[in-house]
Amino acid sequence: MGRNYDEIIEQWRIITKQIDADILVIDMPLLDTRVGKDLTGKFVADLVLQILSYVAQTEREAIKQRQAEGISAAKARGVKFGRPCIPLPNDFYVVSEMYRRQMITSRESARMLSVSQDTFLRWTKRYN
Repeated sequence: MGRNYDEIIEQWRIITKQIDADILVIDMPLLDTRVGKDLTGKFVADLVLQILSYVAQTEREAIKQRQAEGISAAKARGVKFGRPCIPLPNDFYVVSEMYRRQMITSRESARMLSVSQDTFLRWTKRYN
């Protein structure tokens, strides 16, 4: 159902109480709301759900922490993230000067350099 404790509990409540639908978790017989509709059955199902929700969120937070540590360690080693930069074409400055003088549009400039319009405009901001 998710990895956020509060959201799992809220969704369970909506499904079982508001909608009044039953839930069957095939590989977890304790989470079968079709049987044990008495107070004890509801208590056991809710308790098991809360424990599993807690474990799911705790694991999610641990994964995020380990991921952040891994990224930090990789950056410290000099690993570069993201796509590699497109090399600036040799005729960029000629084309960008034509664009700056309004002799051609940014779309035409990009087409002449075989890049996207966004890339061309980003380059003009950075290099002019």
